[in-house]
Amino acid sequence: MNYFLDEVLEHVFDFITSNRDRNSVSLVCKSWYKIERYSRQRVFIGNCYSISPERLINRFPGLKSLTLKGKPHFADFNLVPDDWGGFVCPWIEALAKSRIGLEELRLKRMVVSDESLGLLSKSFVNFKSLVLVSCEGFTTDGLASIAANCRFLRELDLQENEVDDHRGHWLSCFPESCTSLVSLNFACLKGEINLGALERLVARSPNLKSLKLNPAVPLDILQKLLMRAPQLVDLGTGSYVHDPSSEVYNKLKSAIQRCKSIRSLSGFLEVAPRCMSAIYPICGNLTFLNLSYAQGLHGNKLTKLIQHCRKLQRLWILDCIGDKGLGVVASSCKELQELRVFPSDLFGANYAVTEEGLVLISAGCPKLNSLLYFCRQMTNAALITVAKNCPNFIRFRLCIIEPKKPDSVTNQPFDEGFGAIVQSCKGLKRLSLSGLLTDQVFLYIGMYAEQLEMLSIAFAGDSDKGMLYVLNGCKKLRKLEIRDSPFGNAALLEDVGKYETMRSLWMSSCKVTLGGCKTLAEKMPSLSVEIIDESEQMEFSLDDRQKVDKMYLYRTLVGHRKDAPAFVWIL
Repeated sequence: MNYFLDEVLEHVFDFITSNRDRNSVSLVCKSWYKIERYSRQRVFIGNCYSISPERLINRFPGLKSLTLKGKPHFADFNLVPDDWGGFVCPWIEALAKSRIGLEELRLKRMVVSDESLGLLSKSFVNFKSLVLVSCEGFTTDGLASIAANCRFLRELDLQENEVDDHRGHWLSCFPESCTSLVSLNFACLKGEINLGALERLVARSPNLKSLKLNPAVPLDILQKLLMRAPQLVDLGTGSYVHDPSSEVYNKLKSAIQRCKSIRSLSGFLEVAPRCMSAIYPICGNLTFLNLSYAQGLHGNKLTKLIQHCRKLQRLWILDCIGDKGLGVVASSCKELQELRVFPSDLFGANYAVTEEGLVLISAGCPKLNSLLYFCRQMTNAALITVAKNCPNFIRFRLCIIEPKKPDSVTNQPFDEGFGAIVQSCKGLKRLSLSGLLTDQVFLYIGMYAEQLEMLSIAFAGDSDKGMLYVLNGCKKLRKLEIRDSPFGNAALLEDVGKYETMRSLWMSSCKVTLGGCKTLAEKMPSLSVEIIDESEQMEFSLDDRQKVDKMYLYRTLVGHRKDAPAFVWIL
């Protein structure tokens, strides 16, 4: 394969951005492996315990950008204990000791300490980007270290994190020489901030394209920020509450009219619906609208806003929009590709959106390929219609809030409805099931979901056959997460070699026993099999017939982790 000079191949490899494609390139021959090794600058690791930082550094000495995930996905639903693990500190320490010139770090569901953020800020001279998603363990003191020491920082993006606010002046730690910011998101912070420091920072950041504020930023400050940064492309409002007859509101309208580049709009955690008309001038160019936290926006004010957004490709919204409101979306947003409808009240009795709204969306938005839909009722007929109208789904996540709820008209399981989805949507990669389901739906998934990579199952199935249909049929499956389903040892141990091709398997409140988990660990030493027992009442070594509360299985190249807490037993 040595038809070209190494320098030529390295240049060609620079155009290959997909992690999987880069992995494939490295397997062609020894020469390509070597070139790919030294030229790769971006690495994605889906499980921080699958490999050690030392091994990563040795493999990719030219690393500049690292994406790292910690806790399993079900942590988002409070199924993983807070102190389970996922610590980033060992990674930052190892990277700091090496000669790696790290410039970008993206973390998801990891434990991040102020000390690790301080070390990060002082160890990499050209560090430019920090993205933290659903992380915990740090405070605004850690953010102050990043602000003070990262002289070339371009991006600080904080999404859905739990952050302790020790002081509200971390923004004032950005030096006056900091003019490089392109993206700043602190919408998840709950405390007060230094508004003057924020204004000055925005004013001296001519390349700022994305700015997302927390509710501590009032509307009059938003107006001033927009006057200083009319070049924004992505805006997240802070507190959007004011008197629409005031001078501040009139100034805001003038400032918004100058922001002709805005394509993404979010925020509105606190909102005065009467003030929404100021946003209308920029709605015509919006491609992404995130109103998933806008509890105060509903009814005519909400639908009127959406009617102005004719170019929307992505919409995140609360279910208070109702079926009628989704009909407005369907008639107004013909370019829509992604829709997420979140519950405004998980425990309320209102049927805010139903199968009717989903059918309207599928009929009016033929380009739709990604769906997250929380509802309290659904029908097979609706799912079959959706499958016919939108055969291009890549992600389909339907969450019927009440477990094991059947078709609201026929009282039948949803086997045929989800079966229609997997049969029609040939490119489906991610699927979440809910409602009353039997083993039949898993037979359909195993037969037709050839491209499926991630499957989430809850309160579903009749027997081990259901899980076996999936494991035997879905050749590209990488992540399988199951809760409260009747799958046991027979399904778990039928084809243990399958787990070598998967990233992880999560099973909680199923019928798997301690003995079954031990057998799996014995057969597959390259896998890490974790038993999680929060009650700490399980006598791990005594009764193999005892059912396991939670089991997490994943591939690893470095053996068992050393930081497991007392309630985790690694077999």
